Amino acid sequence: MAKSIFIIEDEKDVLELLEYTLQKAGFDTNGATSLKHVEQFLDEEKVDLMIVDRNLQGAEGSEFVAELRKKGVDIPVIFVTAKDKDGDIEEGFLRGGDDYVTKPFNINELILRIKAILARTSKNEEKILVYKDIKMELDTRRVYVENKEVELTRLEFDLLKAFIENKHNVLQRDYLLEHVWKDESFFQDKTVNVAINRLKKKIDPEKNKHYFKSVWGVGYSLC
Repeated sequence: MAKSIFIIEDEKDVLELLEYTLQKAGFDTNGATSLKHVEQFLDEEKVDLMIVDRNLQGAEGSEFVAELRKKGVDIPVIFVTAKDKDGDIEEGFLRGGDDYVTKPFNINELILRIKAILARTSKNEEKILVYKDIKMELDTRRVYVENKEVELTRLEFDLLKAFIENKHNVLQRDYLLEHVWKDESFFQDKTVNVAINRLKKKIDPEKNKHYFKSVWGVGYSLC
């Protein structure tokens, strides 16, 4: 499957050049000229790498990336920008950048940098799941909300994992009983309801994040 790259660049001609060239190199691309709706897109779609300009209209790209990092979003980022002073480059890395390319740039060199980062990160991409400010480490079975560890039981961990892996779908109770409990013959609907309520209390004790929504007569989904 082709890797997905999301480009944030307010110069339309540069954005179009990047999209066209990266598509020819075998990548799936999406682009935006502003930060509007970007977080929503990242919540809804799988993105393997972001290319971000720092000089955006009414916004600073590296500050946006720093906010994403605080929320637990760990998508690799390459800054492609005209900010080329030593202090600018250091600032870009400190704010969460994985690489830094200054304009004007060589597109072939950029593609090599993209491939190098994807080669490093793809080894771990199946070991970590991220949804909003939740991060799940599958190897260690640890869960973090806003970078603070939350202790879950085996069942609660597997339940949360099932939802994040199917974050665009409504999961029926029968599906959860079969794939999380591994047996749908013994348990009842209320078994799922009780488990989800326990999970919600642990990952959202203040009841202000609203990760889940109930779809009447069908099941549950992530918001």
